[in-house]
Amino acid sequence: MDMTRREDYLGCRVSERGYPNRYRTIDGIGIQSNQDRSEHPSNNSPVTTNKIEGKFENDAFQIFYDAYGILLSKHHDYGPTNIANAPGGALNGLRVRIHDKTARINNLIDSGKSAQHESLRDSFLDLMNYAAIALLVIDGSWPGVEPNDTEADCG
Repeated sequence: MDMTRREDYLGCRVSERGYPNRYRTIDGIGIQSNQDRSEHPSNNSPVTTNKIEGKFENDAFQIFYDAYGILLSKHHDYGPTNIANAPGGALNGLRVRIHDKTARINNLIDSGKSAQHESLRDSFLDLMNYAAIALLVIDGSWPGVEPNDTEADCG
């Protein structure tokens, strides 16, 4: 399916990797409807008007929303057990993933090589999502991980 058709079918923007997100930009700024706001990753968002003011704020919001779309898409594909049942515990599994991703980023930057499979942007979005998953684990919100399981991981 080509990119244009996928966007039309999903009714949403498609990230660099092809993962959809539901963020809609009108005139280049922010959320424009209450329906869109209800789909925002946090209904307690600091967004208090129907627009996100300023280029920096809009760009930052878009990056977080891109990461959110990828997180949901990958969570659908992997499910919760790849984190919950990681050898050594959930946080240890995340620590290994973060280390591997950081080593990849360092290699590409230090060597000056061009990425062949995923862009540096995609790698940094992955790091954002690993951090978000770690916070969900620590907060006891990741399925299959009990809050006391994280204490053993940190010990």
